[in-house]
Amino acid sequence: MERLNLNKKITFSALAIVLGLFLIYAQSEGKNLIQELKDNFNKYLTNNQSTNTLNLNNSSNSFLKPISNIYDLESTITSVVEKTSPAVVSIIISKYVPIVERYYVNPFNDFDLPPDLKPFFEFNFPIPQYREKGYQKEKVGGGSGFIISSDGLIVTNKHVVSDPKAEYTVYLNNGKKYDAKVLTVHPNDDLALIKINANNLPTLPLGDSDKVKLGQFVIAIGNALGEFQNTVSLGVISGLKRSITASDENNNIERLEDLIQTDAAINFGNSGGPLINLKGEVVGINTAIAGGAENIGFAIPVNRVKKMINDIKTKGKIEVPFLGVYYILINEEIQKKFNLPVDYGAYVYKEKESAVLKDSPAELYGVKDKDIILEVDGEKITLNNSLSQIISKKSVGQKITLKILRNNETLNLYVILGSLPKDLQNLKP
Repeated sequence: MERLNLNKKITFSALAIVLGLFLIYAQSEGKNLIQELKDNFNKYLTNNQSTNTLNLNNSSNSFLKPISNIYDLESTITSVVEKTSPAVVSIIISKYVPIVERYYVNPFNDFDLPPDLKPFFEFNFPIPQYREKGYQKEKVGGGSGFIISSDGLIVTNKHVVSDPKAEYTVYLNNGKKYDAKVLTVHPNDDLALIKINANNLPTLPLGDSDKVKLGQFVIAIGNALGEFQNTVSLGVISGLKRSITASDENNNIERLEDLIQTDAAINFGNSGGPLINLKGEVVGINTAIAGGAENIGFAIPVNRVKKMINDIKTKGKIEVPFLGVYYILINEEIQKKFNLPVDYGAYVYKEKESAVLKDSPAELYGVKDKDIILEVDGEKITLNNSLSQIISKKSVGQKITLKILRNNETLNLYVILGSLPKDLQNLKP
């Protein structure tokens, strides 16, 4: 009797483990399999009432067979990592820093004291002082990147390679290292292209970030903490169209919008590394983490990189479309504060001065202070789809239609976008 009870305990323990694995499978597949699980489990109980062991070969237990796909998932992940890791690079930042020497002085040695007073001003513990004694090259930081052309073109973050006085060394997964040259940095986004002199390098294909979905599996690879090269972490897409204010270790502050959020672990040093889907395609460029949180990281959608590269190929430079207004995104609080007739849109407003920049396309084509821009080319402006996000997807010289609410009257303004002036590169369009 005791043996029979033990068999039952083992049977149901094994069943609980299998059911747990199946639930993981159901979640990973993203399908509504819970009801099917209940129905098939009832069939299992009916067909196995007289037995004390779990019969996996029983055809009535076919609902257990999809569990094998968990191993297919594992195989897919390891295969993607194996194929993509060789194209992920570590970037080491070096800089000449002063050598500081410490020495000691007695401040009273410089005074011409009478002989009978000198004994009172002799100290056994002189005061420490510091002075520079030449310079030496040191590692001051690290980041990540990924190769997009076999001749050594690499994508990374702007904040990784933003110091013009620093030197950058790229380390491949096979241990080879190359001096890197910064080719270009994006004037208004945390993106940069660097180049190494090499050939026949492995590359990563660029996917379509407009097609990523919540819950989709992604893999982050990078030089975690600037020390652990090609660290791999797995997670899902946990948010879309996120906006954050980020700062780097030099306290440079930047507003980043329309980001992909992921729970794949991202650490300092992962910046510039790829966020990869299970097809082995880059869908994002890891760029920031939320301080004080666990597994909340952000990546720039890869389509922004594709647009940047296309601008360079077709125009020889990166052009940022420019409208030329300051604005406040409207929510219920802003609506009440300014007594606005709508709870969405972009309120053209700046305290104490005009929100419409002089000689900008907005001024040229008739946008006025306190206008409410509701839509751009029929696309509604919301908290999750700001005016700057919409404009950034347009092209310089493109004609757009602004749907505007002015004095409770709706009108359409046609505007030809300009190019962001160099002295306004921290201004959102």
